[in-house]
Amino acid sequence: MKIKERFKRTIDYFLSNMPEAETELIYNDPFELLVAVILSAQCTDKRVNLITPPLIARYPTPSTMANATQEEIFDLIRSCSYPNNKAKHLIGMSKMLTERFGGIVPSDTELLQQLPGVGRKTANVIASVVFNKPVMAVDTHVFRVANRIGLTINAKTPHQVEDQLSANIPDELMHKAHHWLILHGRYICKARKPQCDKCGLKNFCKYYLKNIRK
Repeated sequence: MKIKERFKRTIDYFLSNMPEAETELIYNDPFELLVAVILSAQCTDKRVNLITPPLIARYPTPSTMANATQEEIFDLIRSCSYPNNKAKHLIGMSKMLTERFGGIVPSDTELLQQLPGVGRKTANVIASVVFNKPVMAVDTHVFRVANRIGLTINAKTPHQVEDQLSANIPDELMHKAHHWLILHGRYICKARKPQCDKCGLKNFCKYYLKNIRK
């Protein structure tokens, strides 16, 4: 099967079976989502959604969070992974937002990556979810699902996966496609025990055809 046909069949499936797809992180404004995405590194969205509300209630703006101590932030996020590093990043990110960007979360991915704790994936998430830009954030779910289905060819890094997906997914669907792949990886195409029996993509999924189908 040619790559364009593989993408067409994948997109058609998700348009029919998951027409509305969005982040499972709960947020009310760009700053809150930025905080949540930083916290979500190697941590579940469910856990982040428990941590973020009391954190934002106490520090609702970049300027207020910038003036917090690392110990104060740590106490509020201690149940997530790597709380020391994340507390440091949150304060540094808030200070830079306040001092360099006037407290406004930028929409440009290059500017976003200047913020402490914000890498390429996080920047793409913010640009896609908040500003609806046609960029593809590649986390572990997207990386795994894209490779298993066969949407990528010899892609060894997240950046390579991002480039190949971006080249084959229409701009107007990029935002949804990001969440399609994440949610599919989270609930169906799991890392250790993929639920291929529930997957509507298995008839042309390279992983299924090679490893599961007998």
